[in-house]
Amino acid sequence: MRKFVLSLAVLALVASPVFAGKYNKKVDVGQKAPDFSGIPAVEGSKQTSLSLGDLKEDVVVVVFLANHCPVVGQYDDRIVDLVGDYKGKSVKLVGLSVSLQDTDKLPAIKDYIKDKGLNYAYGSDESQEVGKAYGATNTPQFFVLDKDRVIRYMGALDDNTNEGKVTKTYVRDAIDALLAGKTVEVSETRPVGCGIGYNR
Repeated sequence: MRKFVLSLAVLALVASPVFAGKYNKKVDVGQKAPDFSGIPAVEGSKQTSLSLGDLKEDVVVVVFLANHCPVVGQYDDRIVDLVGDYKGKSVKLVGLSVSLQDTDKLPAIKDYIKDKGLNYAYGSDESQEVGKAYGATNTPQFFVLDKDRVIRYMGALDDNTNEGKVTKTYVRDAIDALLAGKTVEVSETRPVGCGIGYNR
């Protein structure tokens, strides 16, 4: 009987990913964040590129976005406010689109930044490899990384798509905890928003 139970445990371990969160099948909190580099991006009116290794801030927030997604639209102002509130602190937020729709590629991102007044770098990864590496399934979906680029939080920005009904601010709480050298209390939530379509 003991051998049978042990065999089941081994099978369960083999069948599931080595790193997997409650809502993420690819990565888990406490794991080193997947690296990325040379992602074409726009910041303000300037074309640039995004590389995780180039970011020197103590806290980095990576958020997967898609212009066409109405839920992203509901969060645009909140993300802008988040970036503004941490201006002057060692916090950097970067947006990434892995959508292959024309509305979500770099030329459209440039117009979207101007129309929405976005105050952060927003890139397009048409290879979709970054999204796959992070196990991103929805837009918007957030990953908060510490100074060693370990994932300390992943999931939703807050607990309600309706800003007026928000009671919990997961990403803000994670940032504040990391800046204060404390443990992030809520480290994973279910991401909400539009599903990301991947090419196989």
